[in-house]
Amino acid sequence: MIRVEQLSKTFQLTKKQRKEAGLDSSSVLAVNNIDFECKPGRIFSLLGPNGAGKTTTLRMIATIMKPSSGKITVAGHDTVTESAEGRKKIGFLTGSTGLYNRLSANEIIKYFADLYGMEQSKFKQRKEELFGLLGIDEFAHKRIGELSTGMKQKVSIARTMIHDPEVVIFDEPTSGLDVISSENIIGLIRNAKEQGKTVIFSSHIMSEVDLLSDDLAIIHKGKLRFNGTMDEFRAEMKDYTLTEAFIKTVTA
Repeated sequence: MIRVEQLSKTFQLTKKQRKEAGLDSSSVLAVNNIDFECKPGRIFSLLGPNGAGKTTTLRMIATIMKPSSGKITVAGHDTVTESAEGRKKIGFLTGSTGLYNRLSANEIIKYFADLYGMEQSKFKQRKEELFGLLGIDEFAHKRIGELSTGMKQKVSIARTMIHDPEVVIFDEPTSGLDVISSENIIGLIRNAKEQGKTVIFSSHIMSEVDLLSDDLAIIHKGKLRFNGTMDEFRAEMKDYTLTEAFIKTVTA
């Protein structure tokens, strides 16, 4: 379960940043008093145009950033006062793999398993399961710097899921990937739902959103413009395609 309550995030700007953005204010309100819940066994999609506050929200949920105000609870843990405990329950996958080029896939996954304090027997079983599902075995001994973008993303998925997290955050996970690699990730997201995990998903690819979403929130200029089930959104926007409905929601 993810519970977001009256969440806001303000960033302080340098003089250079204010000048480049053409702003007079010394700060910018990126996320403005938002509330939503993501439930186990359902896929919650958080959508928004670039600069809407979407990625900032996901990073706060993942404990990478602290809120300016409000509260986030992940699997029963406050992300500020119990960040270490909450982080153990989270898997966070982005389109940017951020892997160490000099390490092999095997070494990367072992390193993160050790960070999570996994028992050796559980690690071995989980690694075999993920490497088999994602087809990593054939390049497991190669250095990350030698791998293709799709291969790196597969390793990043394994790193995200190795500790079998209760809560999984997918931020633009298929961005720039080929069809086969994208389908692997879509399959993993569905599998996480079937296992009863709490899944929050963000994508600019509306066909993926339409395919996967049970619940939906749309954020624009830091505020939620819609928050409900996918069926409710479709009923409300029945005369529009999903892309048209999204554009209509953020431009209203």
